[in-house]
Amino acid sequence: MHPIIHHPTVFKFGFLELTGFGLAVLMAFVIAQIVCQREFWRRGQNAEAEAMPDIVLAALIGTLIGAKTYYVVLTGDPSAFFSRGGFVFWGGFIGAVGLCYATIKYKKLSFLKIADVCGIGIAAGYAVGRTGCWAVGDDYGRPFNGFFATQFPEGAPPSTAAVMSQQFGVQFPAGTNMSDVIAVYPTQLYETIMGFVMFAILWRFRKHANLPGWLFGLYCIVAGIERFIVEFFRAKDDRLVMGFSTAQIIGIAILTIGVALMAARTKRSGPLATA
Repeated sequence: MHPIIHHPTVFKFGFLELTGFGLAVLMAFVIAQIVCQREFWRRGQNAEAEAMPDIVLAALIGTLIGAKTYYVVLTGDPSAFFSRGGFVFWGGFIGAVGLCYATIKYKKLSFLKIADVCGIGIAAGYAVGRTGCWAVGDDYGRPFNGFFATQFPEGAPPSTAAVMSQQFGVQFPAGTNMSDVIAVYPTQLYETIMGFVMFAILWRFRKHANLPGWLFGLYCIVAGIERFIVEFFRAKDDRLVMGFSTAQIIGIAILTIGVALMAARTKRSGPLATA
C-alpha cells in the first residue's frame, strides 16, 4: 500500500503568505463564535450572545499564551515562544478558560451558563482547527504502513527517520537511512473526525433540562476521551506514568472534572434543584 505524500498548504498574495494552519485557526474561532451566538439567541440569552465577540477575543489571546507556555515548559526551550510552531491544545484550552473566566466575571455574567454553550463551539472550532495541523504537516503519528499512511517530507518537522528518532524516541532497525521519510499515522485527520463527533454529541444534548454547566461537563468528558485515544497513535516522547503521555494524564483529569460537573449540575426534584 503506497503512502500519501503530504505537502503543506500555503496561499501567497504577493509578499503576504497565509498558511493553511493560520487559516484553519482563524476559521475555528469564527465558527465557534457563530455556533455560540446562535445557540444563545435560541435560548433567549441576548446579553450572553452580545458578549461573545469579547469572550472569543479573550479565548484567542488565552489560547496563544497558554499553548505557547505549555510548549515551552514541555520542551524547556524559552526561544520556542518566538517560533511559528509549538501550539499545544491542552495549554491553549487552560489559558483560554482562565482568560474567558476573567472576562465573563468582569461583565458580571454567569460563567456556567456561558461555558454550557461554549463547549459546543469549542468542539466545532476544534474540528476545523485540526485541519490546520494537517495543512502544515505537524502533530502526526507514529510509524504506520496501513490505510491512509502518510509521509510528511515537508512537515513541521519532516517525518524523517532522524526526526522520529531524535525528537520522538522512535527506534529503527540497524542500517536504517536516517534521511528516509517515514510513513506515519495521519493523526490530524483522526482528530478532525473525532472533533466533529464531539460536536455532534454536544449538539444533540444542547436542549438538556439540567442546570447550567451540565453540558460543559459533557464536553470535558468527550474531550478527555478524544485526547486519551488519539495519544496512542501520536508520535510523542513524553510518556510519563505507565506509558501514558502528559496529554493523556491531563485528559483523564479533565474527564474527571467533567464527570463531577455533570453529577453536580444534574437537575433533581426538590430543594436541591437550584440554578
